[in-house]
Amino acid sequence: MIILFDGVCNLCNSFVQFVLKRDKGKIFQFASLQSTYGIGLSNYFHLPTTLLQTIVLYDGQRILTESDAVIKIASSLNGLWKCTVVLLIIPRFIRNPIYRVIARNRYKLFGKRDQCMIPTEDMRGRFVDSEAFIPKQD
Repeated sequence: MIILFDGVCNLCNSFVQFVLKRDKGKIFQFASLQSTYGIGLSNYFHLPTTLLQTIVLYDGQRILTESDAVIKIASSLNGLWKCTVVLLIIPRFIRNPIYRVIARNRYKLFGKRDQCMIPTEDMRGRFVDSEAFIPKQD
């Protein structure tokens, strides 16, 4: 599964760091939405240009965004984070507007970087930023 995130957003980068620390099975890879991979995947799935305001989870077949993506990611992590799956009982029409308010204000609340995060050497294998998106052939 690949997590696409806004590479200049401090909140998004903190979320990536959070996932990296708790993803013991290394099931997630990462790419910024601004990367060649992120742009290619966005174009392939005809995702809107406002996509920079959401985190995207690509599982190899489908795309999850907004609160669905965050809940799926968190519930896939080790430990008590698996319990976040219960948040799916809250209807999407309630969850997503809350998500969107935070997303719209994330730069004001958490700040913004001048450039995308550069992964450390031990993290580099988990990032697909330098690769172009190539859809799986069925």
